[in-house]
Amino acid sequence: MDIGDIPLFSMLRGRLGYLSERQKLIAQNVANSETPGFSPKDLKPYDFAAQMKAAETGAGMMAVTQAGHMVPPSQRNGAAGAFKAKTVKDSETTLDGNSVVLEEEMLKMSDARMSYEAAIGFYQKSLNLLRMAARAPGR
Repeated sequence: MDIGDIPLFSMLRGRLGYLSERQKLIAQNVANSETPGFSPKDLKPYDFAAQMKAAETGAGMMAVTQAGHMVPPSQRNGAAGAFKAKTVKDSETTLDGNSVVLEEEMLKMSDARMSYEAAIGFYQKSLNLLRMAARAPGR
């Protein structure tokens, strides 16, 4: 059994993938802060309840029945194709049409980093629980 087959770890992997994609978009926004006409992008907020519901039902999901089948993007938790970027409006737009506000991007980056560290901590705690459960009694 693969550890990714456990729903808790699968959801954590999805969360970490989401945060990685968000961090990448924020970095692109910062890199283009001087590009005329550039609009910042961000991901739709991660909905934990929707992820739980999708994990429980599995409705509408394609099945991989043989090892040679490709995994659909919706089942690649954390893969780049699983999340969709959207253009967001920031509070300011310069005369050249650039609407990236570095302070807001830094706040988003800090939020993503803290969420990532929390998810990693939860992942490590869960692994420790699995190790403890698999250990022989008295060791």
